Formats: sequence, C-alpha cells, structure tokens
Amino acid sequence: MCLGSSGPITATSFVKTAGTPDSPPACAPAPYFSHSDRIRLLRNAVDLARSCEHPRLARLRNVIESPLGPVLVYDRAPGEVVGTTRSGRADPHSGYQRLAHLPAHQLLAVFDDLIDLHRALARAGWVAGDLYDSCLILDFTAGRLTVIDLDSYHRGSIINTMGRMFGSTRFMAPEEFELGAIIDQRTTVYTLARLAWHFGTRLTEQAKQFCGPDPVRAALEQALQVEPGERFATVGEFAAAWQAARR
Repeated sequence: MCLGSSGPITATSFVKTAGTPDSPPACAPAPYFSHSDRIRLLRNAVDLARSCEHPRLARLRNVIESPLGPVLVYDRAPGEVVGTTRSGRADPHSGYQRLAHLPAHQLLAVFDDLIDLHRALARAGWVAGDLYDSCLILDFTAGRLTVIDLDSYHRGSIINTMGRMFGSTRFMAPEEFELGAIIDQRTTVYTLARLAWHFGTRLTEQAKQFCGPDPVRAALEQALQVEPGERFATVGEFAAAWQAARR
C-alpha cells in the first residue's frame, strides 16, 4: 500500500511517509484513510519490521520522527515490482509476466521464500492483510525476492467489520468479503496459496498448467478451500506441507 510521499534519499535507500493532512496520496486505498490513520499504519509497519528478522523482508534502517509523523527509511530493494496495472499485465516485459514464465524450479523457489517469510511472521503473531503481487519485488538476475508494504498486517485474528476488505480481489480469501467473518492465519494461508497458484499456473488458473509436481499442487488445493476450516489451520502447517511436497 502506498501511504504517502516516497522516494530515494540515497542510491540505496527508500523513504516512506504519511504525507500531509491536506494532501492525501494519489494511490488507493490510502485516500480512504485519514492522515492519523496513515500514521497508525506506518507505526504498525515499524512494529512488524522490528518483530521479525528475515532476509526476504524489506529492511527498515531508521525511523525519523517529524511534525507530520514518522519517516521510515528502508534499504532499497533490487529488482522490479511484480504487480502492474491491469492494462500492463499482458506486457511480456513486465515483472508480472516474467515471474509467471520463469522456469518451474525458479518460480517455485520464489514461493519457497514467500511462504518461509510468512511462517516467520506468523510466529511473531502477524496475520496478512492486503498482500498481493505488488508487495513482491524480484531481482530476476539473482532470483532474490523482497517483500514490501506490509503496513496493513495485524497482530492475531480479527473480525471483518468492513464486508469487502482492502486488497486485490485476485488474491483475497472469501472471508475477506464477509461481514463478521474471522480473519486469521487461515486467511494468510489462502492468500499465499492464491499467489502461488496464479503464477504457478502461468496465469491460466488451470490445474493442468501448474508448473510443480502433484504433491505441491495438492497442498495448494487444500490451502485454497473456500471454507477456512478445511484449509491448513496455521501458516506453519501450510509451510511444512509445502516443504514436504517440494522434496
């Protein structure tokens, strides 16, 4: 999620702010948040970064307090953002298409890293919110994934008080559209599996096109059950099943 003005302060850094009260950022869903809400999300991002060390998580170097709220200084991640606009998804040169058409072993390795990161985040108590393909930066030369913009993650389970929650419809769990539903680690499991399925089927959503072996596909199919109780109960369980299937 874009929260406010952001950009380089050195060749190797990236800065993120909440903007100003009278100048909300131009990207959704941030315009729906007040300035104080955006500050709250930035402080949540700081809490997340300080609670979990993982090589695939964008590294927060410094937090500078200003009259307009915290200024978050991150290491600039090498590579390109996977997500793109709807009109850009057909571009063969986009990160979106390039990820989807990596050799199978490289593509699955990206999701090895994404799932392992979320196992670490779950151990620290975090449940995913607004996780989608634009949270992924991939260095295609080195095969290195960096995950960014996890400001909307939350500690522990919550109740859906919105109905349709923030996020990309392509990767959201059914309960993220249901008022009063529980949002917990099973929701994270679903979203991780949707990302792996979407790209692993080469964007076709067809099981016969999935790039991995049958045991990996079966693990994803369980993680993608509509009823949360029929999925893996925790990210840790999903990660263990994924790893076993990958051997």
